[in-house]
Amino acid sequence: MKNSDLSTKCILKVVVTLIISFFVNFCYAQQVAAPDSTGRTNEFESLTQQLIQDGFDQEKTKALFANKTVCFDPGGVSLFFIHSESSLDYDQFSSQKFIANAQKYMVAHKDSLDKAQEEFSVDKTIITAILLVETHLGAYLGNRTVINTLSTMAALTNRSLAERVWQAIANNKKPERANFDKKVDQKSRWGYDELKALISYANREGLDPVAIKGSYAGAMGIPQFMPSNALKLAMDGDKDGRVDLFDHDDAIFSVANYLKHYGWKSGLGRQRQHEVLFQYNHSNYYVDALLKISDKLK
Repeated sequence: MKNSDLSTKCILKVVVTLIISFFVNFCYAQQVAAPDSTGRTNEFESLTQQLIQDGFDQEKTKALFANKTVCFDPGGVSLFFIHSESSLDYDQFSSQKFIANAQKYMVAHKDSLDKAQEEFSVDKTIITAILLVETHLGAYLGNRTVINTLSTMAALTNRSLAERVWQAIANNKKPERANFDKKVDQKSRWGYDELKALISYANREGLDPVAIKGSYAGAMGIPQFMPSNALKLAMDGDKDGRVDLFDHDDAIFSVANYLKHYGWKSGLGRQRQHEVLFQYNHSNYYVDALLKISDKLK
């Protein structure tokens, strides 16, 4: 009988522990993703408070995340975790069709390209090659709401929200769970920094951050700058007093300034050109494609 009593007590302890654990996790999840005053679940409550603590205007920040357009986007952000640079077809941009389009672009924007080349000592063929590969010279800018992408990424410090992104990835495309968790840890901090830069950039330029569209990773405009680069390196190419990455003159000057910042100058050898371009996109395949396009445009 003593052994039986002992077994019963052990089972009860396990059951009680599981129940307590369940309710603790449940309450925690409810706290970070609780309904707001309108009954809408607000996954960004903690993020909102963090931004306010970091110096962003309280009233404006709360109003921003109360906007019904701003929402948690696990489906969109899941693309970030299954993207494979090696699967992209950069060779297509060296085809006759794309080179012809790039040549037409260089004629249409000759003044801006010539001025950028002169001011920043960056080859106009390289500038054009980047814009061609990034957005087909402005034809494909991305349709993701950038603030949703970056806010969702930043919110993944919460495990229950990270789990929702994990569940949004198709089973046949899921990475190793350990790799996913590691990337979540890295990119949630990165996402928060980019979110702060996006809001700061929008405030500086008088833009509505909710209206800015971009890629699945949060890159925006014709040159596909991340907000931190837009804040630091984007340029007013047409001298209208605003930096607008959806404007061709500003995009051209911004790319030139970016490359100059990372060491581009006249007379660079091929290896050093490769190293500078690698800063734009950490892919040797991407860089080789840019240099090949540039050669064809000269």
